[in-house]
Amino acid sequence: MEMRTFGRSGMKISILGFGCGAVGGLMVRGEPADQERAVARALEAGVNYFDTAALYGNGVSEKNLGRILKKLKPGNAIVGTKLRIPADTSSMNASIAESIAASLEASLRRLEREQVDILHLHTGITSEGRGGTLSVRQVLDEVVPAFKALRQQGRLRFLGLTANGETPALHEVIDAQVFDSAQVTYNLLNPSAADQLPPDYPAQDYARLFDRTKAAGVGVIGIRVLAGGALSGTAERHAIASPPPNPIGSAMHYEDDLKRAKRLAPLVSEGYASSLAEAATRFCITHPAMGTILVGMATPQQFEDSLAAVLKGPLPDAALARLAELQQTFAGEAR
Repeated sequence: MEMRTFGRSGMKISILGFGCGAVGGLMVRGEPADQERAVARALEAGVNYFDTAALYGNGVSEKNLGRILKKLKPGNAIVGTKLRIPADTSSMNASIAESIAASLEASLRRLEREQVDILHLHTGITSEGRGGTLSVRQVLDEVVPAFKALRQQGRLRFLGLTANGETPALHEVIDAQVFDSAQVTYNLLNPSAADQLPPDYPAQDYARLFDRTKAAGVGVIGIRVLAGGALSGTAERHAIASPPPNPIGSAMHYEDDLKRAKRLAPLVSEGYASSLAEAATRFCITHPAMGTILVGMATPQQFEDSLAAVLKGPLPDAALARLAELQQTFAGEAR
């Protein structure tokens, strides 16, 4: 398993992480034996980053991950979790700080840990803060001090955020160099965190966010690698998987993501990958800014599929060139 240095944190993190989210569903709705088998196999394969959140199954994911790690007792597991500040939380410092502290303490109880390695802010960020988002100033002036206070108490090691919201606001927060980790949407349907999009491309333009994370020393966790399942290329979903999720950063509707994903089929038919999911996984580890990627799973076999794809390594240059041609055909379409 390839290990990469995670930003300025100095941590060595496996390029494949273990996603405990609700979209795949294994760590929320799966059988306990399957959950334990998948985590044990991941550890055996060299995976050392496990990503969960308070909102995944209303704490069920954290509880299941905590139970399994306590039993297996790995010495090298890095655990990240997330919190979302309620939209009705007052902008007063004490209220936001209290909300953050209470959420983290509940997460630690479920995880059966004294400390979490990375705590990610999972609330959208905009310039002014509206529609359930936080403003840049709220994040820098209120959230960050609350995170730092908890770090001083030994309850977390590194500060993180999920890069959802307005692109200029995300750039401003990353440029402030106060966060250690950023979860970034990056996939075959939206490569804009790394590359300039064609004109009128139907996706949010993250405007080369990786340039910002590199300059700020921020480690990157790749999310929505399979675009919530659309980049499997099929509408079929496992029985314990969630319904199709709302897209992040790509089309406005999941069905449109799926239609465009199917148009990337030449990557498979022309021999660049054995499946679209493999191509999507390998694409995301190609960029050197990527620290680790998260691929949701419903079964232990789906973890094996992701592992096999990662072990094949990044996509070759010829595949990337063909991908760029295919992506160009999306330009001008309605998002």
